[in-house]
Amino acid sequence: MKAVATEGQEANTMVGDEMIRGISGGQRKRVTTGEMLVGPANALFMDEISTGLDSSTTFQVVNSLKQFIHIFQGTAIIPLLQPAPEIFELFDDIILLSDGQIVYQGPREHVLEFFESSGFKCPERKGVADFLQEVTSKKDQRQYWARKDEPYRFVTVSEFVEAFQSFHVGRTLGDELATQFDKRKSHPAALTTKNYGVPRKELLKACTSREFLLMKRNSFVYIFKLSQVSIMAMITMILFLRTGMHRDSTNDGGIYMGALFFTVVMIMFNGLSELAMTIGKLPVFYKQRDYLFYPSWAYALPTWILKIPFTLLEVGLWVFLTYYVIGFDPNVGRLFKQYLLLLLVNQMASGLFRFVGAVGRNLIVANTFGSFVMLALFALCGFILSRVDVKKWWIWGYWASPMMYGVNVIAVNEFLGTSWRHVLPNTTEPLGVMLLKSRGLFLYAYWYWIGIGALFGFTILFNFGFTLLESLKLLYQKKVKAKENPLSYHPEDIALLAEFQLREMKDQGVSEDRLMLLKGVSGAFRPGVLTALMGVSGAGKTTLMDVLAGRKTGGYIEGTITISGYPKKQETFARISGYCEQNDIHSPHVTVYESLLYSAWLRLPPEVDSKTRKMFIEEVMELVELNPLRGSLVGLPGVNGLSTEQRKRLTIAVELVANPSIIFMDGCKSCCNCDENS
Repeated sequence: MKAVATEGQEANTMVGDEMIRGISGGQRKRVTTGEMLVGPANALFMDEISTGLDSSTTFQVVNSLKQFIHIFQGTAIIPLLQPAPEIFELFDDIILLSDGQIVYQGPREHVLEFFESSGFKCPERKGVADFLQEVTSKKDQRQYWARKDEPYRFVTVSEFVEAFQSFHVGRTLGDELATQFDKRKSHPAALTTKNYGVPRKELLKACTSREFLLMKRNSFVYIFKLSQVSIMAMITMILFLRTGMHRDSTNDGGIYMGALFFTVVMIMFNGLSELAMTIGKLPVFYKQRDYLFYPSWAYALPTWILKIPFTLLEVGLWVFLTYYVIGFDPNVGRLFKQYLLLLLVNQMASGLFRFVGAVGRNLIVANTFGSFVMLALFALCGFILSRVDVKKWWIWGYWASPMMYGVNVIAVNEFLGTSWRHVLPNTTEPLGVMLLKSRGLFLYAYWYWIGIGALFGFTILFNFGFTLLESLKLLYQKKVKAKENPLSYHPEDIALLAEFQLREMKDQGVSEDRLMLLKGVSGAFRPGVLTALMGVSGAGKTTLMDVLAGRKTGGYIEGTITISGYPKKQETFARISGYCEQNDIHSPHVTVYESLLYSAWLRLPPEVDSKTRKMFIEEVMELVELNPLRGSLVGLPGVNGLSTEQRKRLTIAVELVANPSIIFMDGCKSCCNCDENS
């Protein structure tokens, strides 16, 4: 944590995401770096680790990595976008890429010598990294031409690549690659013979501990589910109150059957939350699985096992609230049999929805597939369409439906009880047996245990399928002057108080109930002035921007914000302001041009005609250099579509096309080079 500068107060802070308040963008990037270092791994591939970091912190992180690599004889490849000169000097070797080709690969000390041999010289006051960024660019190359006695001509990337082959560094590299390795010798790169760093027991223990921690942090979900069960139980008790329930005819039995069916449906649907929770955790799981943090079974088992105690509580709450109030068979043994059945129904449903989430791997796909599965289960459960009415060519679906076993078992458990053994006049069979026959359900008590066994088997099958699918690779790889306009603004102090989310922080010696994130902040922003908000990573820049822009919804905000002397009203302020957030949030299924078109269409005033609107969009695209990407899909971050740097430029463009009077730009330079920032 010292190496990646995360030691201190943020060590016990939730990471958060686009919707959950957590650490800053720069701190999140350092957490990613630290996660890879604690391995420790001997080969590190670290893409844009300086994103969101100030130069001092970046220097500290890269310097720590350099010492780590030198001490442990490791290898690190770190792509950076124009690092500061002092950071550039920390590297041993340089690989310069341009247009997908390697222009230079070798010691840092010889990179300027190579370009000087090609006729280009870095000015004395120019950073080497900036020079390397621009010397291959057609727009910027001319200024570095050093052969004044020769006319300048543009040197293409291919020519640089060809020149490097004859440069002494390139020749040495070629000779090393041409030398074959002696296979009789032990290869020094064979660093490990094990897939995982610790034994299986420790892997399972670590994954169990983490899953339990996540359950505590997501306690609201489980409290909400219990509240939902309680409310639905109250409604069910009112609908099927025993004072209005009788056992005098098959029609009365039909009402009881409806209550039993609703019980099975309610318990099944309460497992639906597993689908969204499973998909929400998949990105982190895939990353850690592919990096061999743990095998899939070590992740899947705790996900299933740790939910069982909650299922006991959830089902118990439903059964013990509704059973006697509705007026089911008063035998205590049958009460506990229904409890056991509903436990397995809930576990089967949770396993089914986890399996659907693993199949879909996307919330939209999984919801669509899950709806189809639920429709099939309902149609073939034996309640909507009895077994005798199912077509012969479709009867296999009836026997394959887990819900069918739940409905049959709960009906057998109830209607073979003593309350249903009386024989109605003009009949020869007990009322319970008549009800089962009329519904095409099973008639014998042993079907209870057959159904219990089937549900247990489905639970194992779905959880095994979830584990198996999690072990597979992704199906696809998806990337006015101020003096003339004096301010009538008297700045007041602005403060933001955030409640602690974690009880664990109390155990760390923190006594306060609130954490002061911003204190005594005051200032003024004048028209026609570009203001830079500066500070180290985690200083509170994003928090202050969120408060000023009206985007901070959590915690407590005190103080006043005025515009030209009038109190700010967020309803109207949002129409005249733009906010480029640190997290780039875009619709993944539209193109770059469509994103800008929708933003301009929805936010520009109606007086702006279509032609002017499109012309303005073209100007903005030219400004942020998005013209080559106008037809590209935005895609999902880290999966497909635009790169991180391109997404940041799109974020800026989306706000600019609205022609705002005030614009807030958080971290707009973190993924852009100096030329693009200017």
